[in-house]
Amino acid sequence: MTDLPTILLIDDEIRSLESLERILCDDFEVRTAATIEDANAILEQDWIQVILCDQRMPQQSGVEFLKSVRQRWPDIIRMIVSGYTDAHDIIDGINEAGIFQYITKPWHPENLILTLQNACRLYALQRENELLAIELKMSPSGARKVVADRRETLRKDYDFDDGIIRGKASPMNDVCATLRQVAPYDVPVLLCGSSGTGKELAARALHYGSLRWNKPFVVENCGALPDQLLESELFGHKRGAFTGAVEDHVGLFERASGGSVFLDEIGEVSPAFQVKLLRVLQEGEIRPVGSAKTRKVDIRVIAATNKNLEDEVKAGRFRADLYYRLAGMVIRMPDLKDRRGDIPVLARALLSRAMDHLGKQVQGFSDEALECMQTYHWPGNVRELQNEIQQMLVMGKEDTLLGADLLSRHILRADRSQDQEDADMLDDLEGTLKDRVAQVESRIIRETLIRNRWNKSKAARELGLSRVGLRSKLERYELEKIKPLPSVRRAAS
Repeated sequence: MTDLPTILLIDDEIRSLESLERILCDDFEVRTAATIEDANAILEQDWIQVILCDQRMPQQSGVEFLKSVRQRWPDIIRMIVSGYTDAHDIIDGINEAGIFQYITKPWHPENLILTLQNACRLYALQRENELLAIELKMSPSGARKVVADRRETLRKDYDFDDGIIRGKASPMNDVCATLRQVAPYDVPVLLCGSSGTGKELAARALHYGSLRWNKPFVVENCGALPDQLLESELFGHKRGAFTGAVEDHVGLFERASGGSVFLDEIGEVSPAFQVKLLRVLQEGEIRPVGSAKTRKVDIRVIAATNKNLEDEVKAGRFRADLYYRLAGMVIRMPDLKDRRGDIPVLARALLSRAMDHLGKQVQGFSDEALECMQTYHWPGNVRELQNEIQQMLVMGKEDTLLGADLLSRHILRADRSQDQEDADMLDDLEGTLKDRVAQVESRIIRETLIRNRWNKSKAARELGLSRVGLRSKLERYELEKIKPLPSVRRAAS
C-alpha cells in the first residue's frame, strides 16, 4: 500500500516514457501506456487521479483522447504535454477536453513535479467537495445547524466586549461604544488609524453586530493589487476579458451580496479606479470586466485607511465625492502608545493565542517585562506587540515566566518617563549636554542590567566598568530603586 497519488503517463515514444517514469516515481505511483488501448485498459482497472498525455499519438491526438476521458471519468485531472505549441490545439484542449495544464517540451523536472502535485491536490479537493455535498444532501438540517453554530461562534468572537480586548479605563471604550451604536444602521463606515491598530477587527465587529451578521463578510486589500486585478477581484470578469481570463469569475461584491465588504487601504486606490468604485456605491450595481450588463448588489461597505483622507482630498489625490460616500461615519482607532493601560491585558491574550498556535506553555510574564512593554511606544502597534510576544515565547523556557531579558533591545532602551517616537533617537533629550549624556547612560545601564537579569558582575563586565563603578552609577541614577522585587517570580495573573 502507498499513500502516493496515482498518475498515468501516455506517450508512444518509449524512451520519453521511461525518462518521465524515472523522474516522477519518487513522488507518485506511476502507470505508463504507449498506446491509447493500453491507457483505456489501465483506466478501467486502476484509480487514476491525473493523466499526462502526449499530444501527438498515432491513433488519435491527445486532446481527442482526453475528450473521451472527460466523458467517462470527468473527475480525473487531464494534462497535455507536447513539443508543438499550436494555438488551435491549446484552445481545443481547454474548451473541449477541459485540460488543466498544457506543458511544452522540453519540460523542467522540478516544474513538472510541482505542476503534477498541484493537479493531485485539485483532485483531492474535488473529492472532498463531493463528499461534503453528499453529507449536505443526507442531513440538510444538521448542516444548517453546524453553519448556524459556527456563525454564532464568530459573532461572539468579535463581540464589542469580549472580542476587542482592552482594560477598564481604555481609550478603546469610547471606540467600542461608537461601533456598537453604528453597527445596526446600514451606513458606510470609514475606519482611520495607523497600521496595526485593529481596523480589520473593528470592521468584523461592525459586521457581526449588524443585521447582516449571518451573511458573508469579505476582505480586500486595495493597496496590494493593480487596477485591473483589483477591478476583477471586486467586480468579477467574463471569460476572455483579458489575457489569462480563461473562465468567468464572480467578484467579491457579488459573492458578498447581502453582507459586508471591508476595503482595507482605500487611500491607495488610483484616481481612475476611484471613479469605478464611486459608481458602485452610488448605483448599487457592478459591471464585470468584459461584460456589457450590470448586476445589482446589496452590500455594506466598510473602508479603512492609515492616511488622512481629508488631506488627500485637499491635495487632489482622492475624490471628494467618493470620500463622502465612504465616510458615512468616521471612526478613529487609537495607537497602542495611547493605550498603555491595555498592554498587560493585550499581552496576556496574545500570549495565550501564541501558546495555542505554537503548542508551548509558559506561566506568563514577569512584572518587569510588562512594565517594559508599557514603557515602549510600539510604532507598529498591536501587530508589533504580537510579533514581540511570539518571539519571547519561542526563546523562553517552557513552564517559566517570560522575563524582560527576552525583550528586544530597542524595547528595553525605551525611556521610562517619555513618549519618544524612536528609542534610538536623541531628539527627546532635554537639558545641558551633561544632562543628556546622563539620560542616555541611564538607559544603557538599565537595558544591560535587565538583559543580564540584574547580574551586576556580568553587566559591569559588558559595560567595561568595575563593580564599584557600576554601583556608583546605579545610586546616581536611582536604578537600585527599580530592581525587580521577588514578586516577579510569580505568574502574572
